[in-house]
Amino acid sequence: MATMTDYVGTLFDNTDSNPSKITLAFTMAGVALKKEHSATVILMADAVHLALPNALDNVDIGAPFEPAGKLLEAFIEKGGHVLVCGACMQHNGVKEADIDKRFAVISGDDVVELLMSAQGGLQLN
Repeated sequence: MATMTDYVGTLFDNTDSNPSKITLAFTMAGVALKKEHSATVILMADAVHLALPNALDNVDIGAPFEPAGKLLEAFIEKGGHVLVCGACMQHNGVKEADIDKRFAVISGDDVVELLMSAQGGLQLN
């Protein structure tokens, strides 16, 4: 798990509540990487469902934004990290064995540490 990161995006919504927030979270995190910052997206609350494989495949809010699945793949390919709140997973019935293997499960302590050490971030709730 990344213990320090320059940019942290926190995402709270699932695909059925607000796909624009999902798209913006991965768009802005990708911009941070393009500007040579390290970047992390944390999935919390209902957003833990986005940790399931292919969860972003049908999230596309249209131009000028890329589809969320494509944004996620580019983000990971360029070194971005996706972290998932373990307590939120438990609360929402998401099992660690079922999530995308590229994502890491973290605790509330980890969330606070990442947020406090980041240079900046975006909270989408």
